Amino acid sequence: MDFMQILQLVIPAAIFSAAPLIFTALGGVFSERSGVVNIGLEGLMLMGAFTGALFTILGEQWGMGAASPWFSLIVAIIIGMLFSLLHAVASISFKADQVVSGVALNFLAAGLAIFLVKKIFDAGQTPIIQERIYKTDVPFLSDIPFIGPLFFSSAYYTSYIAIALAFVVWWILFKTPFGLRLRSVGEHPMAADTMGINVTKMRYVAVMLSGGFAGLGGAVYATSIAGNFSHATISGQGFMALAAMIFGKWHPLGAMGAALFFGLAQSLSITGQQIPGLKEIPEVYLLISPYVLTILALAGLVGRADAPKAIGQPYEKGKR
Repeated sequence: MDFMQILQLVIPAAIFSAAPLIFTALGGVFSERSGVVNIGLEGLMLMGAFTGALFTILGEQWGMGAASPWFSLIVAIIIGMLFSLLHAVASISFKADQVVSGVALNFLAAGLAIFLVKKIFDAGQTPIIQERIYKTDVPFLSDIPFIGPLFFSSAYYTSYIAIALAFVVWWILFKTPFGLRLRSVGEHPMAADTMGINVTKMRYVAVMLSGGFAGLGGAVYATSIAGNFSHATISGQGFMALAAMIFGKWHPLGAMGAALFFGLAQSLSITGQQIPGLKEIPEVYLLISPYVLTILALAGLVGRADAPKAIGQPYEKGKR
């Protein structure tokens, strides 16, 4: 296997593996830029994966055909936004500890999803999805020498959507009045309130956006990578997305870059047995490498990342 063949194996797999992480990390950027810590990304992603699998199967039964997974992505966004309201109400309205609220959301999602699977399918997991999001060659672009086979062959449209959305989120946060308001409530909510910005409303919107993005990330994982939903479908990807957001310094493009880095680590755990030099490494080391790299990245760089000044601080009108 030559170097080009190795790249053709690793790079598409890295982009493919990174897509769910990019979606979820972008959701985390919205929430934490507004000042609300969202440890619940794992739970939101889990609910998205459950919804994605369930509604893809229902779409197949309703005769929707190849549109079934795309229909499930829309439903997963809505469910993610609604489920995130639990975290928003607890942490914004009731001013509960945001970390505790997020952890509770994770436990609730894990238990609720498995309970619903058993009630609906009378089994520990959903049936295998037939109409999945499959690989495709991008017309014309896949024919470009060198670049085409690496980035536009055997590709998933969800990966391109994730990368495009990272630039859209960057534009929204840094080039629009809405983004300025959202960032202001995360940096200095009292000053924002003085300027007539509704801090509570902005934080609710940000948390719901994070839920929608995380739900989308989970659904993409279920409909493209996993192929069904079980208790082990989402096993740490939400926390990896959270780490990507922090590693990327709460910036959409930084979060995307970090997610691609973690996606590369995940792709090596999948394709490593086919690559000379890596196939001699015990498989268990390749499987744990994404999580080890997550810890190392945070241990080395999180100290230099500047979080929003008011992150994790409930806002009470009139109090400093």
